[in-house]
Amino acid sequence: MVAASSLLRSPFLSSPLYPQPHQPTTSKHPTTTHFTTVKATAFPTSSPDPSAGTSASPQAIKHRRPTNENIRDEARRHASTHNFSAKYVPFNPDPSSTESYSLDEIVYRSRSGGLLDVQHDMDALKKYDGEYWRALFDSRVGKTTWPYGSGVWSKKEWVLPEINSDDIVSAFEGNSNLFWAERFGKQFLGMNDLWVKHCGISHTGSFKDLGMTVLVSQVNRLRKMKRPVVGVGCASTGDTSAALSAYCASAGIPSIVFLPANRISIAQLVQPIANGAFVLSIDTDFDGCMQLIREVTAELPIYLANSLNSLRLEGQKTAAIEILQQFDWEVPDWVIVPGGNLGNIYAFYKGFHMCKELGLVNRIPRLVCAQAANANPLYLYYKSGWKEFKSVKANTTFASAIQIGDPVSIDRAVFALKNSNGIVEEATEEELMDAMGQADSTGMFICPHTGVALTALIKLRNSGVIGPTDRTVVVSTAHGLKFTQSKIDYHSREIKDMACQYANPPVQVKADFGSVMDVLKKYLLSKDSKY
Repeated sequence: MVAASSLLRSPFLSSPLYPQPHQPTTSKHPTTTHFTTVKATAFPTSSPDPSAGTSASPQAIKHRRPTNENIRDEARRHASTHNFSAKYVPFNPDPSSTESYSLDEIVYRSRSGGLLDVQHDMDALKKYDGEYWRALFDSRVGKTTWPYGSGVWSKKEWVLPEINSDDIVSAFEGNSNLFWAERFGKQFLGMNDLWVKHCGISHTGSFKDLGMTVLVSQVNRLRKMKRPVVGVGCASTGDTSAALSAYCASAGIPSIVFLPANRISIAQLVQPIANGAFVLSIDTDFDGCMQLIREVTAELPIYLANSLNSLRLEGQKTAAIEILQQFDWEVPDWVIVPGGNLGNIYAFYKGFHMCKELGLVNRIPRLVCAQAANANPLYLYYKSGWKEFKSVKANTTFASAIQIGDPVSIDRAVFALKNSNGIVEEATEEELMDAMGQADSTGMFICPHTGVALTALIKLRNSGVIGPTDRTVVVSTAHGLKFTQSKIDYHSREIKDMACQYANPPVQVKADFGSVMDVLKKYLLSKDSKY
């Protein structure tokens, strides 16, 4: 526990939860996937007596900040300097490429027209060993210290290291539930180590909050720098617009949303409206909205917020780091992610890869990208042996947020899958709705997109690719409450050409004791033949 002892002596503890230079420790043992975890409770917020070591001695009481000071004011008093930095570079560039851009530039594509990526100064980050980063990130969990109470900004050094905490726009997103899906795993799959990462338990009900806090924070910084940004715009199938409008409203920044008419749920539509966004309902699909917003942002001082913008992926990658953190830095065998525009599968890869490269873990999990069969260009590309990518005309799917036939991040997704020995699976409408029905019957309340991911799991489990004891994480991308109409239709058996075999409609019964008793006796008998 050499590194832990050095952390307890480190001056960063007197400046809340921020790293200061120190000499990295050299372990005498090879890295494994099992670590001695330094819990957050081991770190007092005031500087401890170095002679106290790591013993459980009483800690000094931390006094509340002055009553005329808020958490941003407190963060200013404890501001620290560091040598971490990041920049835009072309995605997967030629090794000889020297093209790069400051994150303060408004740029979305490389000179060749390709995607950009955020590249961190890994040499600077490597001056701190893996045990240091694990302990630092653990020490911030559950705190309200600005901005580290956020699951995204608790990894600030790996996200936007140069942004001033004053510019950050956060709802303390992230830190989402990772729960053991015990009954679903045992009953339907014969698995004992199945987990669901519920990213939908978030400020606006989807994982998009993780990326939007980063993007809107950078826009807030740019506006303070007097850069030509009047508002922020996006094309959306629902969740992106909800996140964008909420974070922009928090910062007082105008938001503009292009939505495909009659293709998203009412719950998704009302979110940007309620948060004051300027909403355009356009008679086209998502791909049409995406084309329009790209043309508009090229002409007007509107900052593009879609995942073409690589800043969002920096926030989304923290969900991968959280998964490792929640497993006490043990690496799961599989992580299954629903895919539409395909930025998220790359974000998860990037988070896992950074943890491996910086010594927090020694391997990464295998990734699975799950697509709806009605919008499956990546799946078809994968099945062709990665020979030729062809966009498709996306057909209507209950998993509306991934109803995308020409994904922006196709190259990112392929890179992630190839470098994680990954797999792509698909789910028909009936499969994804039945999977949602099964999951809900075991106590979950998932979105259709999670039904797509669970279908991929069911197929891979039935084929023996995923074993009964493999630790598997299914990423749930949105809250089921956003998609109640699909559940109503399913349980009412009102979906054309679908058996809805797990439907559970209410039983109509007369308002008299005898009729109620008859119905209840029949129900109880179906549950226990001894009754």
